[in-house]
Amino acid sequence: MSKKIATVITDMFEDVEYTDPVKAFKEAGHEVVTIEKEKGNNVTGKQKETTVTIDQGIDDVNPSDFDALFIPGGFSPDMLRADDSFVTFAKHFMDEKKPVFAICHGPQLLITAKTLEGRKATGFKSIQVDMDYAGAKVVDEEVAVCQDQLVTSRQPDDIPAFNREAVRVLNK
Repeated sequence: MSKKIATVITDMFEDVEYTDPVKAFKEAGHEVVTIEKEKGNNVTGKQKETTVTIDQGIDDVNPSDFDALFIPGGFSPDMLRADDSFVTFAKHFMDEKKPVFAICHGPQLLITAKTLEGRKATGFKSIQVDMDYAGAKVVDEEVAVCQDQLVTSRQPDDIPAFNREAVRVLNK
């Protein structure tokens, strides 16, 4: 059964942490919808290899219309968490126990949403202490899966394991 995945993203995302998972999600038959401040905006990755045209503006979407949330890494999650609309949007998925996939700096949005307490998770080395302060049970592993709902990874090298577990959770 195809799932609809909300992808929150803005400029300076880590290119491969967006492109590779999206490719895996689509190959598994799922729909990916990109969300930023405004529909039609173009956002560019940190490596300048990828430009994404945004499908929906954050004020025009309802988290209830989506089955899962994907948060690519890079500087994008840190910029998004400064906007309460994105924080509230992400919090919905965690509160409702819908699948959430966050790689590298992606968990920063979940830290601000105050949704990591007691959850097994990982992230880029430089944010692991922040995750710990947020109450997460931080592990230094290529992929951490918590309650078959939250899938997190540390860095681009972890993408194959991240994709495998994210697609498995989507397909269950």
